[in-house]
Amino acid sequence: MKKAIIIIMAFALGFSGYANAAADEIPAKSLAELLKLVQEGRVVNGEVNDRREREFIADKAKQQRELKNAKRMQREEEAEAERLEGIFEKNEQDIAAKQEILAKRLGSLRELFGVLQQVAGDTQGVFEGSIVSSQLPGRGEWLGEFAQSMGKSTKLATIAEIERLWFELQREMTESAKITRFNATVIKLDGEEVQQEVVRVGSFNLISDGQYVAYDINTGLIQELPRQPAARFVDSAADLESSSTGYTPFGLDPTRGQLLALQVQVPTIEERVNQGGTPGYVIIALGIVALLLSLERFITLTLVGSGVSKQAANPGTTNTRNPLGRVLQVYHDNKDIDSETLQLKLDEAILKEQPAIQARIAFIKIISMVAPLLGLLGTVIGMIVTFQAITLFGTGDPKTMAGGISQALITTVLGLTVAIPTVLLHSIVDSRAKSILHVLTEQSAGLVAEHAESTGK
Repeated sequence: MKKAIIIIMAFALGFSGYANAAADEIPAKSLAELLKLVQEGRVVNGEVNDRREREFIADKAKQQRELKNAKRMQREEEAEAERLEGIFEKNEQDIAAKQEILAKRLGSLRELFGVLQQVAGDTQGVFEGSIVSSQLPGRGEWLGEFAQSMGKSTKLATIAEIERLWFELQREMTESAKITRFNATVIKLDGEEVQQEVVRVGSFNLISDGQYVAYDINTGLIQELPRQPAARFVDSAADLESSSTGYTPFGLDPTRGQLLALQVQVPTIEERVNQGGTPGYVIIALGIVALLLSLERFITLTLVGSGVSKQAANPGTTNTRNPLGRVLQVYHDNKDIDSETLQLKLDEAILKEQPAIQARIAFIKIISMVAPLLGLLGTVIGMIVTFQAITLFGTGDPKTMAGGISQALITTVLGLTVAIPTVLLHSIVDSRAKSILHVLTEQSAGLVAEHAESTGK
């Protein structure tokens, strides 16, 4: 208990000015000694407080002087503020009067300057998108600065600026009707920069090295197209570039590059086939097989038909290299039998010839039926891919669905493209085979009839 009282009194002494005593242990051995220390601390605190009061009273005069100085400065600043406020009000009146005078003097010119500003802004957009800027760069920058300066109420257009705007408009119209050659930097597909001659056809197309090139309005550079349009357009571009006088047909893009961009995006036959995927490759393979079989059957049956026709024209001479000759050989080998047996012998000979004549024709027919079914299979696969893309990415971007839709349409087209001519080819070779068999049957019936008349059996 005594130790706690000593510590508490130590904190009290610290707050009254004995900071060092608060940090160290109070050397009091009894309550009387502690009371004596507290009394001494009170005496010390009283002396400190008296000293502070004397210093405060001594500084009172100084504070009065500083207060007087502050009030004097306040009065001076207030006077200066009143003076500046008067000047400000006078300037406001002068500005209003001068603006009124300016408005009266401008009159209808204010509307003219507004039209100039609008025309300059619109013309800047036209120049930035015009391929004439590939030959005359930097035209749009001045127009932008001119339009911005015209937007300020205090800035009026000078006669020189108005004439320059007129000149730029007139030059754009004039250049749109010219075919001009100039040297420029062309960016190749591999990123190489090549300095070469460029032919500008008005404000519509750019040609370089016999091919179409494009002007990028964002970078202000001439770039090589990733792919050229149809060959007839490229040929006309090469002819125009090599021509110096006279009339030359040329594939002009009146939309200033939009139609050319669409032509470049048109897929080639190889790209369309690749869009069909595996079903498309299978359909094309079957189409090639059907074509080869049809050609083989057509050539073979044509040769066989020619041999049969020659044999029919010379029935007395038997040539076993053709079906009719072999049937006639059977007749000559069995002349001494009755008509019914001879008929059976000849029918057997015709049946032996029939497989060779109709060989692989049925397979051609099967291909003509399978091809559209494979196209339908590819269509279903393409629609599945499309719905998967819709599930993952939604319908916001049509490009995400383009792959599945292309496969769905291309496989159908490929299936019909193979099936239609295959059906026609099958009809041709089948009719030719049937005509040969018809000749064999006809000649067999004639031989049986002749044999029946000659033998009476």
